[in-house]
Amino acid sequence: MHLSSIRLDSPVNMIVMVVLTLLAIIAVPWFWDRWKRKRLWRSATILLGVVLLVLTTGMAGNMIGGFFPTVGSLLGTGVYTAQGTDAEATQNGEDLEKLRDTGVAHARDGKGTVVHMKITGRRTKVARDVTIYLPPQYFDASFKELRLPAVEWIPNYPSGPEVFTNGYHMPEQLDAAIAKHTLPPTVVIVPDPTGVPKVGHDTECVDEVNGTANDTFLTADLRDWAVQKLGVSPNRRAWTIAGWSSGGYCAMNLVTRHPQWYGQAVSISGYDKAQVDAETEDLFHGRQDINDANNVRLNVRLHPSPVEILAISGEKENYESYAIDQIRQAARPPIQFSSWRIHDAGHNMNTFKSQIPDVLAWIGAHTAGPAPTGRQMETTGGVLPWPLPRSGAHGALADTDQ
Repeated sequence: MHLSSIRLDSPVNMIVMVVLTLLAIIAVPWFWDRWKRKRLWRSATILLGVVLLVLTTGMAGNMIGGFFPTVGSLLGTGVYTAQGTDAEATQNGEDLEKLRDTGVAHARDGKGTVVHMKITGRRTKVARDVTIYLPPQYFDASFKELRLPAVEWIPNYPSGPEVFTNGYHMPEQLDAAIAKHTLPPTVVIVPDPTGVPKVGHDTECVDEVNGTANDTFLTADLRDWAVQKLGVSPNRRAWTIAGWSSGGYCAMNLVTRHPQWYGQAVSISGYDKAQVDAETEDLFHGRQDINDANNVRLNVRLHPSPVEILAISGEKENYESYAIDQIRQAARPPIQFSSWRIHDAGHNMNTFKSQIPDVLAWIGAHTAGPAPTGRQMETTGGVLPWPLPRSGAHGALADTDQ
């Protein structure tokens, strides 16, 4: 049994844990004077009771918050084929055409198709798990000559693409939004922003100094792959980056760093700069210029570009709300920055999931829709990259590379 199949959000598993915990607690006084080797077994039963109590409390908090659906998503085991995935494609989606029958069958029911694969970046050579949502229209002959818009959805740390189906339940939300025409037919790309191992390896989607080019993989590599392989629109206004928590920071940071490729970003419970904590690697190694170039508040002031950003925070999310206020004060035209302050259940996935329909509607109102393949398509719209400092990461974007 793989860790990704062990559910942390199952009521049945929760009941089993509660029963085991109660039995362990009862066993401490029940067997207290019955053990032959009292010191050993008293210590063992107390330890067992404490461990089960901690695990049960954590599991209950996880169910309330909706953070991690499986043990695999919690530990980041690197296997992301999850419940709700319709098909497994080969490296870089080389056999996607073989999935057409599956996609056509789903399209008849108004459902998109979810495909999982490994993608290796052309520039960076970074290989990561990626899940793709292909809308029903992707397999519709009447849309064959149209290039669809794209959303790159960045999972929260330490989650990977499995959370798109198991945690967010996004395919159903996308199907509904497209059916109601609040969102145009849209391809959604869900990459693993971190790689493995997960624990202590939070990359914050940045090109690490002399390390891994996470940013470049998530932007230049994935965008180029999707335009070439999936045939999505190259128009910057047809590309949105979105995410929750660390994924929200990634979305705002990447859109301000690469405005020539992306027109919009949505951050739910995101913040303004890379975290410095026990889970985050030493990303910058003392390079203040790289640190500053990944600070959203500085980017919107020093490098304003015609991008639209929506930042959402909950009333109980003090840190995230403060960060959003700082970004709003720093933003200069032609950036269009808007924010929502919402009633929330704290910094957890339930708060995020409550916002998905409104977020999809916002994206639908701001993204460029499907466009004919045959005509000359706008790409950058005259928006130029600004000179990024050299990080030393292999294949990383630098200066004004495109």
